[in-house]
Amino acid sequence: MQKPTKDTFRSVFAEPKFVIPTTAQPAICTALGAKDDRSVTTTNSTEKTENSSVFTFSVQTMLKSQWRDMEWTEEQKTNLMKTISSYRPSCEEVTQARVLLLGPVGSGKSSFISSVQSAFFGRVTNRAMVGSSSTSFTKKLQSFNIRGQKGEDPNGLVLCDTMALGDGEMTELTLHDILSVIKGHVPEGHKFSPDQPVRSETTGYVKRPSLSGKIHCVVFVVNASKILTYPKGLSRIFQQLREHISDLGVHQVALMTHIDQICKETAKDVTQVYKSRVIQDMMDKAGALLGMSTSYIVPVKNYSSELAVDVNTDVLLLRAVDHILQYADLYFQDNVPQLTGPKIDDNIRF
Repeated sequence: MQKPTKDTFRSVFAEPKFVIPTTAQPAICTALGAKDDRSVTTTNSTEKTENSSVFTFSVQTMLKSQWRDMEWTEEQKTNLMKTISSYRPSCEEVTQARVLLLGPVGSGKSSFISSVQSAFFGRVTNRAMVGSSSTSFTKKLQSFNIRGQKGEDPNGLVLCDTMALGDGEMTELTLHDILSVIKGHVPEGHKFSPDQPVRSETTGYVKRPSLSGKIHCVVFVVNASKILTYPKGLSRIFQQLREHISDLGVHQVALMTHIDQICKETAKDVTQVYKSRVIQDMMDKAGALLGMSTSYIVPVKNYSSELAVDVNTDVLLLRAVDHILQYADLYFQDNVPQLTGPKIDDNIRF
């Protein structure tokens, strides 16, 4: 593989400055006849007018049955919360699974952390600070224990947040720094700087990380409403990251956020997520972008403007967490005592 240059990655992660095409929006492809996205069919029909024949071609956007099995009940939410709360890594040396979230600016990493915590609190809370759609608020490594109500002890999951991929020239992550986090060398609260990569001389540097201090699963986060307009080189970046992370024996999954922005029906009722052709199609595109099967990807809706939690939104979020924990536990089942990887050029930036 040809080593990318520093300028290559800077240009790849520059914030896109073009408008999302209509194909990325919830509107369907119709011609001269479809009234809304709920009434269309998969067949084409002909309507004759006085002056001409009008042909209507439309695509059905909602399926009659879910393309993934999902139970939408309060009981399901309770069961998922119990499963997640009782989770403990299948390794005596480790008490919590550490999961690292990685994604471009505006992907919804911090919002996902806050949304998961909201599901457990029973009210919407913004525990992880969230930036704007064009800038990343997170500049340092932050770890979040997920807790229940009434000061309950944290469960066996820690969600780790760091700056977004491609924040700009002054806030670029290096591949070296990302892998240093995964290996457990980076101290909590470390503020990243492209001019000062993590080294043994870094304050708080962990020279000999324990298994409990390493990252046990990586979650890539992508914004469904931006997938069609992400820079072309982003796919190459994701795949290079995945190759190096795989070399460390760490499993990877993905979240597709902002699904309510691409499907009107799902925005009104989140239980329609697995009946939506639009979301199903965007999942395929997310898989192509990340270079992974859609079986590793789950769609989620984060809390944003809401003031109260919703049972169905919680179910979708908690299913995503359960999905993540299954792959985190594969790390412990593999029980690799010492992980090493190829030497990385510190000047490669993401």
